Amino acid sequence: MKSNRHNRPRTGETPQRRRAPRNVTQHHQRQPAPATRQLDTSWDEVAEWYDSLVDERGSDYQREVVIPGALRLLGSVGNRRILDVACGQGVLCRELRRLGARVTGIDASSALIEQARRREVPGKGSRIRYCVMDARALGESAPESSAAEYGPPYDAACCVLSIQNIDPIAPVFAGVARVLGTGAEFVIVMLHPAFRAIGQTSWGWDAESGRQFRRVDGYLTPYESAVRMRPGADPKLSTLTFHRPLQTYVQQLALAGLVVDGLQEWPSHRRSPPSPRAAEEDRARREIPMFLGLRAFKR
Repeated sequence: MKSNRHNRPRTGETPQRRRAPRNVTQHHQRQPAPATRQLDTSWDEVAEWYDSLVDERGSDYQREVVIPGALRLLGSVGNRRILDVACGQGVLCRELRRLGARVTGIDASSALIEQARRREVPGKGSRIRYCVMDARALGESAPESSAAEYGPPYDAACCVLSIQNIDPIAPVFAGVARVLGTGAEFVIVMLHPAFRAIGQTSWGWDAESGRQFRRVDGYLTPYESAVRMRPGADPKLSTLTFHRPLQTYVQQLALAGLVVDGLQEWPSHRRSPPSPRAAEEDRARREIPMFLGLRAFKR
């Protein structure tokens, strides 16, 4: 199928406004990122909690910012074969299906895949195939599918609010490149690594100037964080998130034969309730992006 790269929004275009951000928390333990080991980053242990948080509609960030932004980067999706990498319970898969795509969703968590399948109506020709699969294994084998129309080569792939929970990323990008057709797009959405890194970015208020600002204590050094998903509940209920500077993502995409041709930064859609600081808080929220969207294509 012919790629729709010529119909894409231009890089830097201002956006108008899949998952809930996985690494938003008040509790973390930071340590340098490992060199090449592969950790178990499956969300099986927190699947029930995560499903109740996101549910069928997704989070408000997902509905108002993330999914619309990802779709802008993908362009027209009708009747295209799209691979959703680390699809969770399938929120983006179902939106892509609604727009006419034939979707394959993979996730390392069998519990999340089961929740995704549970939302399908039997016998209705869902146009979605779900597969339990570690995204880092894409280079070794393609997702299983009972119908060739849902298998590789794919016309596009996406990884939405999940890449920062996977390590290492090199096999993910290499695997995606392997199953994409020439010219096909790969869209990645993440919390902005410069402004939303756990433990080293935070909001601050300058009383003298009356300005809200985003404090950044570090950026270039990669590290991993153990994130407690439900502060105050089971202390063992945690997942891992991995901070990397933007240059790491671009370099690893290039090494996999994927060329970046789109980058967008999206602010939060939320607004502060009426207060003396509300207007300034809203200004800062509009100016300092919360999410980063990347688009690359297979050359």
